[in-house]
Amino acid sequence: MTLEKAQHLLEAFQITTKNISITPIHQGFINDTFLVAIHNETRYILQQVNTKVFKNYQGLHHNLEKALSQLQAKDYAAINLIKTKSNKPYAIVDHTVWRLQTYIKDSVAHNFATNTTQAFEAGRILGRFHALLGQENLEQYTVTIPNFNHLPFRVEEFETALKTAPKERLDFAKKAIDFAVLNLPKLLEFYKVDLPLRLCHNDTKLNNFLFNSKDEGLCLIDLDTIMPGYFHYDFGDALRTITSETLEGELELTNIRCNLHYLEAFVKGLKASDLSLSSIEINCLPIAVSLMPFMHGLRGLTDYLNGNIYYKVSYDTQNLERCLSLFHVADLAIQNQEAIQAIIEAYF
Repeated sequence: MTLEKAQHLLEAFQITTKNISITPIHQGFINDTFLVAIHNETRYILQQVNTKVFKNYQGLHHNLEKALSQLQAKDYAAINLIKTKSNKPYAIVDHTVWRLQTYIKDSVAHNFATNTTQAFEAGRILGRFHALLGQENLEQYTVTIPNFNHLPFRVEEFETALKTAPKERLDFAKKAIDFAVLNLPKLLEFYKVDLPLRLCHNDTKLNNFLFNSKDEGLCLIDLDTIMPGYFHYDFGDALRTITSETLEGELELTNIRCNLHYLEAFVKGLKASDLSLSSIEINCLPIAVSLMPFMHGLRGLTDYLNGNIYYKVSYDTQNLERCLSLFHVADLAIQNQEAIQAIIEAYF
């Protein structure tokens, strides 16, 4: 991103383009993201929306505007979209889609938790997010990526990949394929329960939570996937990065943990948020801790078998390595199901 191109992009929005500087954020697998500073003070987040993934970018920004209008409270930091000069929430510049939103000063994100305060605050912020959106009419929100976190759909994709993948990829991924086939039946039991739909973030890995310098939670970011889903998607997805004590995609599997102290702190923070969950939702929380890393692992495995057509990769086996890491997180959660259930029952 050159300064000249950045100025050209930013001229579409209702801001000054004088004395700006721009810095890329090398985080995330989907959109391209940049920090925008004016007079050396960071003011905005500029993102190019990946329209190959988010084909319905109009519906995405409709959801974003509606949700952001509700995500404002004394204990939840507000993020605002900067409108274009034609008063739209996104700009189309040179056939690409861009948006600009406010930056929360002195905020930080963590790839994994390093203390129980971070875990507690993540739980509290997730609860506040759901409480603030709890009265929204789900019919007014667009499903921008159908079946995004729906494991049965991901199983269909996986089974198709098994039939079409080259033999050398099937052989190389045999360990991951065997794990998937073995554990699918118990995880698909989740979908036999009649759970209520909620408006969900759907991508609550820890680096989508913002904190201040005191590790106090501020808000959730990267809201592209806001749409109806089950609370368990957000609950389990947050815990897969909070309890692991490692970067997502850790290659040395012995470094990955299922830190039950962090899990308890997260559940305690969720309880402190005063979010109301039904008894049927509470009963299904333990399995969500293994469901979400498994599903993400299955998506990585499927993408590897398909030749890496969805996620950004730096080398050919990266998706498979992500898969093995995520499957290990899921396996540890499966092994600790009784302890996880006891913790949840202690608070809910």
